[in-house]
Amino acid sequence: MNAESLREMIQRRPFEPFCLRLSNGETHEVRHPECAVVGKSKVLVYYPEQDRFVFVALIHINSVELLQSA
Repeated sequence: MNAESLREMIQRRPFEPFCLRLSNGETHEVRHPECAVVGKSKVLVYYPEQDRFVFVALIHINSVELLQSA
């Protein structure tokens, strides 16, 4: 996954929630565009319910799946 592709997904209107699937089997859901920030080589995913941040290296993102809207 490259940074520009991920930025485009976050900036898409209307926003469509998505899930990042990583090389180690972890998944991270991005349900709101404000909950992800893309850098040069990492993405920061924020979980507001838990007040928790996760840094993910872009090189470890195997796929991105759109989630069903609630």
